[in-house]
Amino acid sequence: MQEHAAISSSAYKNQVFVYNLFVDIKIRQVQKTDLNGCYYVEGSCYTNEGASKERIAKRIEIYPEGFLVAELDGKIIGIINGTATNAEDITNEELKDMVDFDKKGKNIVIFSVAVLPAYQGKGIAKLLLNKFIDNLRKLQKEKIILICKENYLSLYEKFGFKLIGESKSNHGGFRWFEMILYLNKTSARI
Repeated sequence: MQEHAAISSSAYKNQVFVYNLFVDIKIRQVQKTDLNGCYYVEGSCYTNEGASKERIAKRIEIYPEGFLVAELDGKIIGIINGTATNAEDITNEELKDMVDFDKKGKNIVIFSVAVLPAYQGKGIAKLLLNKFIDNLRKLQKEKIILICKENYLSLYEKFGFKLIGESKSNHGGFRWFEMILYLNKTSARI
């Protein structure tokens, strides 16, 4: 019986930690001074398919409205970023260099959703996605398009993304899947 109480107490402490974590997390638009923190998060989450520091700097410079960070105690622990475009083919690798960028573009292509490993599984990606989607609705964008690995399909489906199918992209030597979220339709907020 005491062993059960210890487990329950431990679980409660973890819940309190997550609750306090959410209170202290700030989701905000990226700033130029965030470059090193953003690059660190990207490099901690991706191997050879991650963006270079130069690409991240370019994204921050050109379209900060499409780049959010999750900050905890002054440290960047998560990022989400993309581009605005009228392009429909998101497998074009040049998009990652902001080619075809159009601030008034109807589509948003997500490049990266990344959370430091120590903070994964605590809902930070959900906070980033919710804020990102809300911001894009306010900007009257039509849809968000992304490619992701198979193990992330269910995460994006919770937000209303629909699977288009397997992507032509072989970025980083991985198998990718294309998904789409139409912003003029009601999508889930989790």
